[in-house]
Amino acid sequence: MNINELETEIFDIEDNQFEEKALAIFRFQAAYLPIYKQYIELLKIDLSKVNSIHQIPFLPISFFKSTEIYIQKKGAHQLPTLVFNSSGTTGQISSKHYVVNPEIYETSFLKIFQQFFGDVHQYCILGLLPSYLERGNSSLVYMVNQLIKKSEHASSDFYLDNQEKLYQVILELEKQQQPTLLFGVTYALLDFAEKYPMPLNYVKIIETGGMKGRREELTRKEVHSSLKNAFSLPQIFSEYGMTELLSQAYSLQNGIYETPNWLRILVRDLSDPLSIKSIGKGAINIIDLANQYSCSFIATDDYGEVFENHSFEINGRIEQSEIRGCSLLTV
Repeated sequence: MNINELETEIFDIEDNQFEEKALAIFRFQAAYLPIYKQYIELLKIDLSKVNSIHQIPFLPISFFKSTEIYIQKKGAHQLPTLVFNSSGTTGQISSKHYVVNPEIYETSFLKIFQQFFGDVHQYCILGLLPSYLERGNSSLVYMVNQLIKKSEHASSDFYLDNQEKLYQVILELEKQQQPTLLFGVTYALLDFAEKYPMPLNYVKIIETGGMKGRREELTRKEVHSSLKNAFSLPQIFSEYGMTELLSQAYSLQNGIYETPNWLRILVRDLSDPLSIKSIGKGAINIIDLANQYSCSFIATDDYGEVFENHSFEINGRIEQSEIRGCSLLTV
């Protein structure tokens, strides 16, 4: 398999091609991703018998905290050009995602944005992501920054701590009837909602998760209810992403996330991590084909449910797992 051909090919795959591409990437990573190869060997898995995505071993997400995870292929070894760090909370070890080709990430999030929201040029893009901006090297900030640039709207920008300025900008955008998307970390959105409640008709809110110990932990339903009431909105959108992924899922209503064709959510049995299903409740496993040069097969610490059309919801965290900056306790 020529992995370079898959760099762009994955973004055009049909649903019925997913398993074939996933298995091709699996065999490539099993051969040239050292920690993944070692993990497979410890599990005593016979690669020749892996013929379904349900038989693929998923690397525990915690490995991103302790290991440099990227492809090391003799003769074609590419060093990472970008490293993303997870937010975590004080005292936690952050995850690191070593990105060999940032263009794959940019292609991924731009195509996903187009799928869910349309042409970025029609929007003003606002970012209320203070803790992520303060930390730097955040994959979320990288994405929103690129969307801000590509929107080319004069008011597209990050708003770190100046909520008064953000309020005035939003008032003007509403007056202009300018379609706008506000990406916001949860605690900052709730702070803003308390200080500046107002009816919104042209500004849509995309909640990215994250309390980071700044406020009392709330369920996603509670968060969205507060934001809907403060801004007179019928729905609050949500983004499901993480440092370890180069793709995102979005929820446009009722906390149900949908994915692009190159991202697939599966569930594993809590008592048997090798028991994997396409539909039902369990711990969340993710296949992100955009992670071609790191690991595409990740066993997360989230718990949720996957439905027949590949959509899913997150119901919380697995007991005793760390609370990550991008998570809420439950839907």
